[in-house]
Amino acid sequence: MTGPAGAATGRMSAVRAALWLLAAVLAARQLVAVLSTPRGERLTDLETWIGPEGVLHVKGSLYDAPDRFTGTPFAGLVLKPLSRAAEQALGWGWTFGSLALVVALGVVAARALPGPVSRRTSLFATPVAISLLMLSLPVRNAFTLGQTSILPVLLVLLGCFTVRGEKASGALIGVAAALQPTVLLFAPLLWFTGRRRAALTTAGTFAAATGVAWAAMPHDSWTYWIHHLAGAGLATDPAANANQSLHGMLLRFGLEGPLEKGLFLALGAGVAVLGLRRAVTYARDGQLLLAVAVTGCVAVAVSPTTWQHQLLWVLLAVVGRVGKRASDRYMWPVLVVLALTLPSKMLLPNMTSLEPVRDNVVLIAALAAACVVPFLSRTSPLYASPVPTEYAEPVPARWSKVPLVPVWRRVLARPNLILELLLIRVGYSAYQQVRLAATGGTNSGGRATAEHHGAQIHAIEKFLHIDVEHWVNHSVALHVTWLKDFFNFYYTSFHFVVPLSLLALMYVRRPAEYRWARSALGFATLLALVGFWAYPLAPPRLMPGLGFIDTVHGVQDFSKPDYGTLTQLTNQYAAMPSLHFGWSLWCGIVIVVLARRKSVKALGVIHPLCTVSAIVGTGNHWVLDAVGGATVVGAGFLLTYLLQGPRASTREEPPTQVDSPHNAGASVAS
Repeated sequence: MTGPAGAATGRMSAVRAALWLLAAVLAARQLVAVLSTPRGERLTDLETWIGPEGVLHVKGSLYDAPDRFTGTPFAGLVLKPLSRAAEQALGWGWTFGSLALVVALGVVAARALPGPVSRRTSLFATPVAISLLMLSLPVRNAFTLGQTSILPVLLVLLGCFTVRGEKASGALIGVAAALQPTVLLFAPLLWFTGRRRAALTTAGTFAAATGVAWAAMPHDSWTYWIHHLAGAGLATDPAANANQSLHGMLLRFGLEGPLEKGLFLALGAGVAVLGLRRAVTYARDGQLLLAVAVTGCVAVAVSPTTWQHQLLWVLLAVVGRVGKRASDRYMWPVLVVLALTLPSKMLLPNMTSLEPVRDNVVLIAALAAACVVPFLSRTSPLYASPVPTEYAEPVPARWSKVPLVPVWRRVLARPNLILELLLIRVGYSAYQQVRLAATGGTNSGGRATAEHHGAQIHAIEKFLHIDVEHWVNHSVALHVTWLKDFFNFYYTSFHFVVPLSLLALMYVRRPAEYRWARSALGFATLLALVGFWAYPLAPPRLMPGLGFIDTVHGVQDFSKPDYGTLTQLTNQYAAMPSLHFGWSLWCGIVIVVLARRKSVKALGVIHPLCTVSAIVGTGNHWVLDAVGGATVVGAGFLLTYLLQGPRASTREEPPTQVDSPHNAGASVAS
């Protein structure tokens, strides 16, 4: 095949191969992470169950220690034969077996996508699904602990989408329910969608499996089902943040006793009724995978304890389509993927007012999927054809050897606010983590290297005759008190306020320019992170023997520096490049380019000048740090140009038309 069609097919094949390679790399990374962990620290739950001193290996009840085994008696009966396997062989077999389950889960989920599914989606769905599963916290947690939580999800999907015949389907789901009792919620879904034989078989299989376990282990079965109310009382700390259920949330709110139990039962019943009604509606609409995900989210919420490794149902809810505009279509999937792949502290700031949301992020996502999110029906014209995104006219690259990236088109419409806030928050969290990791997680960890690099920078500046930091620092600190106070205030106050205010203003009034400026800032910050990682650098104020004065934090003990409440949370050796100056220069460039009044443009020039004076005067940066900051900002704007071309305006002006005599006459006549 030749021509445009052949080229398109070749590109799709290359992208598909890249996605499969990514899935393979993530799978290999997960295997290495588990198998390289020392014995005693890997597969800890599995070791607790079937190790030499495990509850399945020694005589006595499974539930003598409530925190050691919380599964059903049937799960214990299934796992008991494994206690005879060799420990090393079992560890390897369990890890590779879990990997096979994840791959199978990704394949089944990808093939179960509701139609219409484009050829591109069908080709890319399987490696993307496997990659998302590998990145998700539930799968990573299950791998690390040696948990069985992947198996019930896979059994349900196999029963709903793969096996033929309602009896076989019900049998698989019934076995899953015997392993995880809340899976019984799928029986009403089957019943009300016309698969009544499958629903009855599910209930029968669950009863039979539970009965077999009861006959084999009557004492343990009584303890689990009666004494601990179907395992509800087995958790040692149900109020822990890891318990993402309604019961755990109410306990974290400080409720307990009969009031908490009554409220939990009432809320659980309401969520179950509303969620299952929605699931039945989506199943009848032809979105069975979404219906399964919604039912699983109901199970997450109403279970007394839902630990991190049991939250895969929420990830399946990404298949639901939400939003009228094409630009909003990615909001729900991105929210779900972020909630299931990143720690909640990366999604929300560590603020007391946000603790109720931060501690229950996944539960909120499950409740939203089960009861709130208005997923589109397949009968809606917007399901397959959302309102298209407004793009600027395509432009040719200014340099013929640097083609523009086709998918990075210049968008004129305002981006989704929730996604932008998440992007900013996650980006800043990554920025904090990399800054701190560059010194091994502690400020003292990279001190020697940072001071060595500081001596290098100082020597280079002396050679270039630009080593003015000491003179400026002492002149300000010792002789011009009002200027010292001004620089201290400027350094500590405007670093975040000005860029965020500028972004907010552009988002509201100049959305197309907002995208251009935000992309440039993001690229500049990413490049700066590379600098922090590769070249830890001590600022002048933390260089012993050079006599700099720390005007912001005062005199420092270099072995134990103190720079306020953030001493343990920030990397003081992330000086090259200077993002204080880099971000201020970005602000200046954006203001000068976009502002219409000369007075406002002048403010854009003054801000980076004041910033560079402040960072040098307070002893926080070398002059070359500012040069580095300017370099990454320039590279950020260059990368933005190379990817999407010239800046697009919020209101694209039509091309200027030179009047011909005919047009001039027409103009006069009109």
